[in-house]
Amino acid sequence: MKVLMLGFCLFVSTSFAHDRLTGPHFTTRSEVLAQSGMAASSQPLVSQVALDILKRGGNAIDAAIAANAVNSVVEPMSCGIGGDLFAIVWNAKERRLYGLNASGRSPQSLTMEEFRTRGMEQIPVRGPLSVSTPGCVDGWYELHDKFGSMPMQEILQPAIDYAEQGFPVTEVIAQYWQSGERMADHPGFAEVLLPDGRAPKKGEIFKNPALAHTLTLIAQQGREAFYNGAIAAEIEAFLSQHGGYLRASDLAAHTSTWIDPVSASYRGYEVWELPPNGQGIAALQILNILEGYDIAGMGFGSADYIHTLVEAKKLAFEDRAKYYADMDFNDIPVKQLISKSYADQRRRLIDPDRAADRYDAGDIKPGDTIYLTVADKQGNMVSLIQSIFYGFGSGLVPPELGFPLQNRGALFTLQEDHFNCYEPGKRPFHTIIPAFVTKDGEPFLSFGVMGGDMQPQGHAQILVNIIDFGMNLQEAGDAPRIRHIGSSQPTGTVMRDGGYVVYESGITPEVIRDLIRRGHDLRKIVGGFGGYQAIGWDARNKVYIGASESRKDGQAVGY
Repeated sequence: MKVLMLGFCLFVSTSFAHDRLTGPHFTTRSEVLAQSGMAASSQPLVSQVALDILKRGGNAIDAAIAANAVNSVVEPMSCGIGGDLFAIVWNAKERRLYGLNASGRSPQSLTMEEFRTRGMEQIPVRGPLSVSTPGCVDGWYELHDKFGSMPMQEILQPAIDYAEQGFPVTEVIAQYWQSGERMADHPGFAEVLLPDGRAPKKGEIFKNPALAHTLTLIAQQGREAFYNGAIAAEIEAFLSQHGGYLRASDLAAHTSTWIDPVSASYRGYEVWELPPNGQGIAALQILNILEGYDIAGMGFGSADYIHTLVEAKKLAFEDRAKYYADMDFNDIPVKQLISKSYADQRRRLIDPDRAADRYDAGDIKPGDTIYLTVADKQGNMVSLIQSIFYGFGSGLVPPELGFPLQNRGALFTLQEDHFNCYEPGKRPFHTIIPAFVTKDGEPFLSFGVMGGDMQPQGHAQILVNIIDFGMNLQEAGDAPRIRHIGSSQPTGTVMRDGGYVVYESGITPEVIRDLIRRGHDLRKIVGGFGGYQAIGWDARNKVYIGASESRKDGQAVGY
């Protein structure tokens, strides 16, 4: 959906102050306000299930797991139990944040020698070589074991019901589903995901009885059904038949990791992300660079702001390409990368009048996706993101199980001197990143922006919209975005031509001409700018504030 910008805001706000009638920015809907609980997701049935769980006495963690399970049914091109999960949890009782890395590792039996024998320079995006261990189900149980309150059978039942009885496919999801018709020849794909030989259209009822059975096994037998039982055995048998290397032993060895989120301050707000193997700290690096400028004075949608944002992104993504990888295999200099002193060094490289064709990564000596967020009446908040990566993952769908297997392994590089070089049992670089913001030690915002390389760029733009330009949560998501495409990649691909900038409606012709004069290659497109969901906490009024942007089918709901 194209968003028309009606004006500019030139002041800073420390709360979500604007309303839909008097605010200077066009917004698609009002913020959602509620006292007892809130959920925001990319699909209305998902949000409603989360709200139902909250109303039945479940907490935010229970509701987030239930929501993600339903997402795996209704949005199979983006997420599912064949993929990975990351989460940040605000525990109200302890008044602290927890981070969970529930991403899987590469198969032990697949070695670099196999890629060399095949003469490959990179791992294929589709097919069996891209499959890594799915971490999602273990992530659910880790979250539940630590924080959950309702029985898992009750939590997973709504997803089982939708898979068995069917659901009407929503508009945006139906459009994405059509891309799957190109994968009709992938093993199991058409049998499970293309009823009548085609993608379901908007409003048509889609059922997935195989997935209903799989989810029922997980609900009844726990994570062991997936990692040590019948599901693991079926995954091995299916992949062995189709040239894959993931084995039941890889699933049995899988563990999630509880980690401490890392943060950087931005104008008095503490922004929290998870450390690598994800790309969350790129958002912190961008914000650290931007903090040295009078962004509010530049004005939303101005050439100065867009130029500065793009150059900050380029700098952060060169570091991303070099350093972001599995920290169990590398000494990643996270503290240095997100430090203010390092941002000061990098900022000096930006020419305010000229786009850079290239930057080098900093010289530091090392010492497709769904997002949802839920908050409950106890004050717990969950920021959760989950994905099978590139639309429908590997394209391989075990027909007896009913879900696609992810293709995260395609994000390894085969360059042997690279931090993100392929190794057996290693986690690949990850694009999916949940985010959280605190203010004076209190929760302020749980949010995310799905969409590959767009995610850290989106995180930065959302926070600048709120903190520098004074937008409310819904305005911040609906406002036009830009996306820079073309920095070097953690897969080893190097792009040194400066890349290009895509933008949405709302950037004026005068600004476009100014940016072209500075050397930017601009291209107007529809789509590819992510999908934002958010829950804010109004500490003064003790009220949750929900937002769900118009680029997805989503909904924010509360009670």
